[in-house]
Amino acid sequence: MKTSVMTFSQAIGDGIVVEMERDPNVYVAGEDVWGARGGNFLVTKAPYEKFGPARVLDTPISETAILGHAVGAAMVGLRPIVEIMFVDFMGVCFDELMNQAAKLRYMTGGQVDMPLVIRCADGAGLGAAAQHSQSLEGLLTHIPGLKVVCASTPAEAKGLLTSAVRDDNPVVFLEHKGLYGLEGDVPEGEHLVPLGKADVKREGADVTIVTWSAMVHEALRAAQLLSGDGVDVEVVDLRSLVPLDTATILESVGKTHRVVIVHEAARTCGFGAEVSALMADEGFDLLDAPVRRVTGLDTPIPFSPPLEAECLPNADKIRAAVVAGLN
Repeated sequence: MKTSVMTFSQAIGDGIVVEMERDPNVYVAGEDVWGARGGNFLVTKAPYEKFGPARVLDTPISETAILGHAVGAAMVGLRPIVEIMFVDFMGVCFDELMNQAAKLRYMTGGQVDMPLVIRCADGAGLGAAAQHSQSLEGLLTHIPGLKVVCASTPAEAKGLLTSAVRDDNPVVFLEHKGLYGLEGDVPEGEHLVPLGKADVKREGADVTIVTWSAMVHEALRAAQLLSGDGVDVEVVDLRSLVPLDTATILESVGKTHRVVIVHEAARTCGFGAEVSALMADEGFDLLDAPVRRVTGLDTPIPFSPPLEAECLPNADKIRAAVVAGLN
């Protein structure tokens, strides 16, 4: 398969272009998604250059209107890809998300599909302060009817986006702001990564780290540090939280017998608690030590860079948790 080096943002844009070429019902809509800038993070630059304003629609500054129109469009057979610029702004259109997009396929008895992708930038680490730095995947996974995806590499971002566009259910596609500039080899043309299938990013025998999104890279750094300590770490990247690949998690922990869950979101009711519950329900006999979590703090994200860093997991904090779990 031929590949090209792309950034994370370019890979998503390339996936959008491929799907718009394949299906005339696919279109893009959102605030500032058109023109030379191509969105706040340059993702829609290539789609706009290819298809122009007829299929890359600039919207008013109204998340309610963006998602509301997309729900109606999806109901009549279009396949919108809408951008809610920051996941923090989901609160503005939460009724359209929670009570309309997530429920209409069920409430109509399957008479209408809801092929809708909602792209959002999330995550902290860039000094964007409390209203532009949240990780809200746990909140979104609590809504039945939504699928929730968190890519960690450019190739997976393209492949998961493609699968999301082709799905007949609403998919929230979370893009960590700190990953947009990450470069990697990306397959050219059509590329699919299935929803609901985790990926073992690093194999190991002593402890499993379960994580997703930008924390995958911190976990891999921690694993490298721990290898110097003689600890062999396995890193499982969930990639999609709903649907969740429980089999890969349990298989990994069945091999290592220890698990550390890492996520950037606040600790209380974060998605890591659901993974921990899975271990209690289905993996208790696999464990030789208690489940440990390394998470963000239960606080709004500060603007101050040193305080922001203190609130977030990193490789050193993950390493310390792994070592503590081995003792």
